[in-house]
Amino acid sequence: MGTFLMSAADLWRSIGADADAWVRFSAHWEELAPDPYAAEQGVHRLRRYGRFRYRAADGALAPTAHREFVQPDDSNALYLARDRHFEPLTAAFLEDPLFERTVKLVGRIAPVLDEAPEWTVWVHPFRVVATADDEGRPTPEGVHRDGVTLVSSLLIGVDNAVGGESSVFGPEGDRLLTTTLREPGTFLLGDDRCTRHGVSPIRAVDRGKPARRDVLVVTCVPS
Repeated sequence: MGTFLMSAADLWRSIGADADAWVRFSAHWEELAPDPYAAEQGVHRLRRYGRFRYRAADGALAPTAHREFVQPDDSNALYLARDRHFEPLTAAFLEDPLFERTVKLVGRIAPVLDEAPEWTVWVHPFRVVATADDEGRPTPEGVHRDGVTLVSSLLIGVDNAVGGESSVFGPEGDRLLTTTLREPGTFLLGDDRCTRHGVSPIRAVDRGKPARRDVLVVTCVPS
């Protein structure tokens, strides 16, 4: 089918999470930095970024040098061939046990799609914000590909927000799945080689305070 939705209960069980660990993990989203490139589109988005090497044989995960993020060819037309510079992941984020367990879970799933011995893994924690006057757009580029093999989106939390409907489409534009991630820990995965995906805007329920949607996006491609 090209896409799979993992329940929060299954994700928490897979990475050994509980309520206290999730509260600790989600607190790292308070340390994200503004995304100036999304701001060019009128989108209030915060993020950080890290790049890693994953070895399928033994599950070893190692960081690589921090550098600009370049959208792979034939993917996101909004940022194609543009170097974007984002703040690195914080030391506290990298030291959190749920970070490594989540990324290694994605690493174990990737070889189902391709038997590559080593993988390049991109890690992007995101926060999208909506206000009384402006909706929040998780994907300002619209429906797109990421130019990788496996793409995944883990819902960390959502507050005071409606909308944020995730849709996945097949190569002919047929809708494969539509869902609104609401429960923290819900995990959406897709074969990016044969699908496209997008998320509808979020809006504030209580217009007197901001709305937010926090996700962790992890993508993999053979090294």
